[in-house]
Amino acid sequence: MKLAKRKISLRMAWMIVLGFLILGSFGVCINGEAAMSTGGKAGLMKLGDTAPDFKLPDVVTGKEVTLGNFKDSKVLLVAVICRHCPFVQHVKKELVRLGRDYQGKGLAIVAISANDPAGYPEDAPGKLKEMALEAGFTFPLVFDETQATAKAYTAVSTPDFFLFDQERKLVYRGQFDDSRPKSGIPVTGKDVRVAIDAVLGGRPVSQNQRPSVGCSIKWKPGKNPDYR
Repeated sequence: MKLAKRKISLRMAWMIVLGFLILGSFGVCINGEAAMSTGGKAGLMKLGDTAPDFKLPDVVTGKEVTLGNFKDSKVLLVAVICRHCPFVQHVKKELVRLGRDYQGKGLAIVAISANDPAGYPEDAPGKLKEMALEAGFTFPLVFDETQATAKAYTAVSTPDFFLFDQERKLVYRGQFDDSRPKSGIPVTGKDVRVAIDAVLGGRPVSQNQRPSVGCSIKWKPGKNPDYR
């Protein structure tokens, strides 16, 4: 009898571990939005790759923003976000706080939204402008209408974070931190902050990087990327 109970307990423990592994690889469903992870995908940007250039309009000012706008910054954080996604809403305030914390310290941030507004009107430029103003973004939020920039960066989810050093080589691509919607874990941006501090301090960034988890990029019909 005791042996049978022990087997059941071991089976239940294994099922719990397996469940966490599945959630870590594929994410969860939040408010009906299936999560997507960058983990295990082929054809993505690799550490050491150069940041692709872009020319995209700032949803607030209407001015074009390019990679060259950030040439004087020691570190560049590219954050692929949107408005409708609960994963983005979950980290939005801390992303703004991070931007303020590193103002004048050599970090530049640009946020890119590429979702198809035909299917997700909350991600249209006008709505993105509202979000940027309401949240108090201190960095540009640009709209990638053709989705070419999102593809160039091999973006998979919102949010998706890319950190580049002064030579604009990719040194970090991964999660903001361990927090997820409804997880009960405080949002701190720890993983991104540690990578930023390493670059600013002249230290190598750890290659032990956990993949980002969020909503999938909403590609236009027939525009799905080759990487998967």
